[in-house]
Amino acid sequence: MFVIGNFIGAVASLINFILGAYMWVIVGRAIISWVNPDPYNPIVRFLYDITEPLLNRIRRLLPFSSAAGIDFSPMILILIILFLQSFIVPTLHGIARSLG
Repeated sequence: MFVIGNFIGAVASLINFILGAYMWVIVGRAIISWVNPDPYNPIVRFLYDITEPLLNRIRRLLPFSSAAGIDFSPMILILIILFLQSFIVPTLHGIARSLG
């Protein structure tokens, strides 16, 4: 059973890393949006392409996320990521410890 526990622990660590990296991508996107970036820059395109599907979904679900001309959807998405990191990752680590 320790093999399954190690696997679940590794999956939890991978999920934590991916969520943390995606959070920094969102922060980068928010910072880029404060200036007038070149829309043809490959880095800007990458940031927009990887974040826009989730941010657009939040904007559709929560119409108040763009109040007073300020887009709060990146902040809402970061809060969702922090919740997932503090709920799913420790839960998976706990399951891994109980199996190991």
